[in-house]
Amino acid sequence: MKIDIKVIEKLENLAMLEVEDKEKMAKDLQEIVNFVEMLNELDTEGIEPSFRVLDITTPLREDEPKRSDIIKDVLAHAPKAKDGYFIVPKIIEG
Repeated sequence: MKIDIKVIEKLENLAMLEVEDKEKMAKDLQEIVNFVEMLNELDTEGIEPSFRVLDITTPLREDEPKRSDIIKDVLAHAPKAKDGYFIVPKIIEG
């Protein structure tokens, strides 16, 4: 794929951005595209797709609810709190 000023202008329009140095952006994007296209040349025949580097899984545990007093600890540091809630100034007039 050839990246030129026309492609950069189209990307500007789609992203609703303005690129100051279109030539430099085109050059940089062309280098990225060239690198990705180079990856297509790799022989991956017989290699299974993978989603992680190591062949290990995350150990699972039972999802058991536990009682926690963290709310009391958090609210203890609040400037104002009442009945388990933060008290904040009213900012919307109704």
